[in-house]
Order: sequence, then C-alpha cells, then structure tokens
Amino acid sequence: MARAPLPVREGLGPDRVRMPAGLAASTIVEFLSQRHPDEDWIGRIAAREVVDEHGRIVDETTRYQPTRFVYFYREPAPEVPVPFEVDVLHHEDGLVVADKPHFMSTIPRGAHIRETVVVRLRRDLDLPDLVPVHRLDRMTAGVLLCTADPALRRPYQEMFERQRVRKVYEAIAPCPDGIEFPLVVRSRIRKNHGEPTAYEEPGEPNSETRIEMIERRDDLARYRLHPRTGRTHQLRLHLNSIGAPIVGDNFYPHLRRRDPDDFTNPLRLLARSLEFDDPVTGKTRRFDSHRVLGW
Repeated sequence: MARAPLPVREGLGPDRVRMPAGLAASTIVEFLSQRHPDEDWIGRIAAREVVDEHGRIVDETTRYQPTRFVYFYREPAPEVPVPFEVDVLHHEDGLVVADKPHFMSTIPRGAHIRETVVVRLRRDLDLPDLVPVHRLDRMTAGVLLCTADPALRRPYQEMFERQRVRKVYEAIAPCPDGIEFPLVVRSRIRKNHGEPTAYEEPGEPNSETRIEMIERRDDLARYRLHPRTGRTHQLRLHLNSIGAPIVGDNFYPHLRRRDPDDFTNPLRLLARSLEFDDPVTGKTRRFDSHRVLGW
C-alpha cells in the first residue's frame, strides 16, 4: 500500500475514506459533513489537517472527487489506560522485538486504539513506520516481532505465512485425569466473522499443537506448547478440548464479559520464544520473553 499523504502523529496514522460515485455532494467538506456530522470539519480544514490522496490541502471550496480518497486525523474516543509497559527485547537492523503485556492489543482495532503495542512503540521510539509482522491477541503476553523499515515487511511476513518460525508458548491450566504427555492435538477450527470465540467442528484438521507438561503444582500444571499452525485461539481451544482450560480465560469454556478497567486475573498464556532463520541475513535468531506466568 502507498504511504499515506499525512504523517503518523502520536503513533497514529490518518483515517482514510473513499468518496463514492453518485453521491449528491459538491465539495469534500459537504461529503465529510454528511458522512460524519458530529466532527469539527471546519476546525480541521482551518488546521490544514484534511488532504486528498495526492497530499493536496482540502479547503471549504475543494470540489468533491468521486472514487478518490480523502485523508484526515480523527481523535479516538477516550480509553482506559493499560497499566503495563511494553518492554523492548531488541531494536536494531530495522527490527523491533517487543515483550507484550497481557491486556494490550497488538494493533489499533475497535475500542482499543492508543492503548496498543503499535501506537505505543511508534510514539515512544519515534518509529512511524513500525508494524507487527504477526499478531498476538489482546489477552496473550510475550514475544512480538515488528519491523521499523517498510522494505523489511514482506520478507518477515512471508516467513510467518510459510510457517518458518519456531514458536513456543507456555500456559498454566488444570491437570486433566487420564491424559499422558507429551500429546499432539489436531482439530478443525472455525472462527466466524464478528463472533468473539472460535470453535472446533468435524472435518479435516487445520490446526495442530504439541503439548508438554513442564511441572505440576497441586491441581494445576505449567505446559509448554508448540503450535504447528496459527489458527485463531488455537492454543486456548486445544487445551480446553483436553479438559484443561487456561487459567484466566474468559472465552473458553464459557464466554464471560470483562469490565474494561479490570486488569486482574490475566489469561495465563505467554508467547515464550520465537526462533527463525533470518530471511535477510540467513542467521538463526531467537528471542525469549522475560515475563513470568503467575500460578
């Protein structure tokens, strides 16, 4: 995708809206006022914060441009601050490796915009081009690989897409009776758009996880997880399927809503390490989280 004609500001890039054909609007401001009537477009125009896709300043007389894009900054809604830091494990050669805390989303999405790993690192490290090359969900902590150089995005993204990364996770969960470890779990996982949880269904498996028990304390155990695939909520579903739902999981086996300001009882799931043969240098790299799961 081409670079946006407005720069990243405070870690956030501009919004982009396509101007549809056939709309009864004579100017861009008229279109924006129809589309988002509660926004202060006159103030943004005066501040020169609205531009077309070529970076040209939009004023009150700029004609409507059907099928083209208009860019502008939008102030996100107030968010509850996530009271944990994003630690940096590595920052050089165009790579940034973060040690993500629980309760923080990887990228801006939905109600979580500023309180995300990407926005915090862009702002704190002054790296406007930083993007993650894979994802960790909001409730999972651990190692997250990002690039700060746009030229590096594709080779590292392809590395994950082609499953050339050796991932190791850890989890705290109950000890089910009658299960011998190590254990390989394979299943078919489906995630419907717009639904918070995924589920397993009959059919050809599309997910695989090797589960090892590291240690046991009373009725709980610490597990080492080796996902061969990367389906949504795969590790949570596979542990739940053997009778060992992860401690702190508010999705499985039952969906339980959590208050936005509740940062207690985190999901005990940690992306412990990433190891791969670097697609640029050819060298083997390994990064380990410094975080510790509480029992």
